[in-house]
Amino acid sequence: MGTLFADFQQAHLEGDGRLLADTISPFYNLEQSPILRSFSQMSNYQTVSADMRFHLLQNRNTKVQLSKNEASAWVEIFVALWNTVKAIASDTNGPGSPGKWSSAFDEYQKLATLLIRGYTHNGFQAWTVPCLNAVGKYLRVFAVRADEEPKSQETMTFGDGFQDDIMGNSGEHEKLEKAAWVINRMFTICLSDRSPIQESRKWGIYSTTNMLFKCYFQLNSISLTRNVLRALGASSSDLPPLSNEAYTEAIFRPLSECIKQGDLAGFDAALAAGEAEFVKRRIYLTLERGRDIALRNLFRKVFMAGGFEESKDGADPVRRTRVPVAEFAAALRLGNHMNAHQVVDTDEVECFLANLIYKGLMKGYIARERGIVVLSKGGTAFPGTGV
Repeated sequence: MGTLFADFQQAHLEGDGRLLADTISPFYNLEQSPILRSFSQMSNYQTVSADMRFHLLQNRNTKVQLSKNEASAWVEIFVALWNTVKAIASDTNGPGSPGKWSSAFDEYQKLATLLIRGYTHNGFQAWTVPCLNAVGKYLRVFAVRADEEPKSQETMTFGDGFQDDIMGNSGEHEKLEKAAWVINRMFTICLSDRSPIQESRKWGIYSTTNMLFKCYFQLNSISLTRNVLRALGASSSDLPPLSNEAYTEAIFRPLSECIKQGDLAGFDAALAAGEAEFVKRRIYLTLERGRDIALRNLFRKVFMAGGFEESKDGADPVRRTRVPVAEFAAALRLGNHMNAHQVVDTDEVECFLANLIYKGLMKGYIARERGIVVLSKGGTAFPGTGV
């Protein structure tokens, strides 16, 4: 258990922001994180504040000297971390039970608020900014899991294959909206810092921008990205240089993730958000063609979800190759984030299918009279993808 607190001490002695961020990152698979599992068992609700203060500040091996306000702030942050980990470790109603991730989100939101207050009121220095990125990342993950909890006990459906980067159409996204609000505060405290650039929180602006965009894309609130872009534009002369790595993360990663997941609405939003930059670099039309790949990946999910045909005489199972057009229509509704009242025209679906077949991204033909698509067998239905 001493490792976590030792890392906290070392991070402060060396000014290592990434190491400090690791100490408050609650890996939600506790079986893969024995340090956090031990951390969750080291105290109880009555003594946790005193225990954290001792291990962080009063242990005889402690060499870190912090101001009174800063020290108290870190104690409160670690108390919130302990409460978060306790919520994750809770198995009263079994793994994935309703309420588990909501509780974890609520506790970690408190941690995020305390962290922000550390910069605005308690003198946290700029080298600790990686903490904002780590906390924002896990806050968003917990929000998505919490918003999915009401359906966590239901049977898995096709839409579950989209994981956490595509939101379904059912239910509200209350926690994700709260996460976006908190991450927006992180963005603001980075952007508003007036310290010299070498000692400025502005170095965290690109990671917080990326997290904000992810939240807005998932909430289908694309218009909010314009506010962020306007704020960045107004302060562009004061921002630190954008490294190639940060540029890829902030601008191109949303596109690549949407292509991978078959998220058509997300792809359109990411392309629109970066349009000015893409046009400037003369790559807009090239990137626009990526929508065909996103559509191919979406339809491939339909094929994979169809399972296998019944084998005969002990032969190896073969994937179902006759797929109703209606299933591709359902996938388009998911990929475009359409609500329950919106419909997809069958002719439009067939047009998309024919286009993919013509471009060699699918192999097969449309049997219109039967309302099915007959795909190629032998692992060539979607050339280059292994199926």
